[in-house]
Amino acid sequence: MSCLMVERSGAVALKRSEQNAIQLCMLADGRLNTGHAGVLLVERRGSYPLIDLRILKTSAQQGEVEAGTRRKVKRQLSFQRYCQASRLLRGAMPNTTGSLHLLDENYLGQAAHMLSKVGTWNFDIFLFDRLTNGNSLVTLMCHLFNVYGLVHHFQLDMIKLHRFLGMVQDDYHSQNPYHNAVHAADVTQAMYCYLKEPKLAEQLSPLDMFLALMAAAAHDVDHPGVNQPFLIKTRHHLASLYQNTSVLESHHWRSTVGMLRESGLLSHLPADISQDIEQQLGSLILATDISRQNEFLSTFREHLDNQDLDLQLASHRHFILQIALKCADICNPCRVWELSRQWSERVCEEFYRQGDLERKFDMEVSPLCNQQADSVPAIQIGFISYIVEPLFDEWHRFTEPSPLSHTMMGHIHKNKASWSRLRYANTPSDTQAEEPEGGGGRGEVEGIS
Repeated sequence: MSCLMVERSGAVALKRSEQNAIQLCMLADGRLNTGHAGVLLVERRGSYPLIDLRILKTSAQQGEVEAGTRRKVKRQLSFQRYCQASRLLRGAMPNTTGSLHLLDENYLGQAAHMLSKVGTWNFDIFLFDRLTNGNSLVTLMCHLFNVYGLVHHFQLDMIKLHRFLGMVQDDYHSQNPYHNAVHAADVTQAMYCYLKEPKLAEQLSPLDMFLALMAAAAHDVDHPGVNQPFLIKTRHHLASLYQNTSVLESHHWRSTVGMLRESGLLSHLPADISQDIEQQLGSLILATDISRQNEFLSTFREHLDNQDLDLQLASHRHFILQIALKCADICNPCRVWELSRQWSERVCEEFYRQGDLERKFDMEVSPLCNQQADSVPAIQIGFISYIVEPLFDEWHRFTEPSPLSHTMMGHIHKNKASWSRLRYANTPSDTQAEEPEGGGGRGEVEGIS
């Protein structure tokens, strides 16, 4: 405990003035609500249907039963998976004699080799997920916690850490083409790359790194595969609970806090520290709400124009972590084409599924969700033009000089050109002149969630 008390007064416990500044930043928009006596309200995992049963009725109930059965089978394998992950992270190869292993020696060796290059931007998260038998998020997080020494620094119980990470990974829905655990692992790997940027690396505290990785891993947990407007127009419980504001992001945060408490991961820390961690996680996760893009972008741009960012201040570091998580969340167009295209097709497939569901139940089809009218190239060109480029232009200014930032900007431009070629190759010549370059309007693109 003496070590913890030192950290409480030092790196882990923020100075009161800085802590107040962070709280003001987090509470300014009133989104971090608490219950009676300031106790944070959490959501019980899996207690709500994915979408309103008044719409799906029998099919939804059947889906819940099937999902429950799959989860039971998955959890039966969890202990073996955790053992495999632990051996992998220690660099120990399995002894195949007389033992059952989910991964053979060759796969473990390839996964370990990939982990040695986890800080490179061309990291193939799809391959890594296959090599870890669908445990990319748990394996990656355990590895990064060891890289930064966070297990030792915060005196974390490894069993509780595995339990928490397993809950997070399980509560992503594998049936989602895009918002699944592989996306969470991809965002976490991108966040690690950003934390290594020289402008940040020398200033970050262990608490900053802990928060950044945790928020990246859990930022979309229990995502239903439909966007906020869908939840609102179907009168979903979550839309009512959060008053139609940052519905999904609020749910991701509250679910994360629920899992933290259920696993007991932070139970050994003083109450004020664990509560501060919960609040800061909420501030980071809520920053991924795409409807707040202009709000964060304007503030970021003002800081860079005024050159007044001081990363020795906890409140400024927290803001940069919000920006870094936003960048990591939408960094797919910054990847090499082979990876970027896979992500683009996955997110559009998820949009189209929502559109098909809306059409099936005689609802107005949401923007970008009509497969007949909204092509993948057009959606991606609009997304890059109105969301990705403006944010990464400012990130490039912040990190300059940065080889990684130069690489990402190069990929953005190449990928946008590739989508443009694909779009116009598949567009009738008589309609090309009528469509503006970039495709889609700003309002439509900002409807993505």
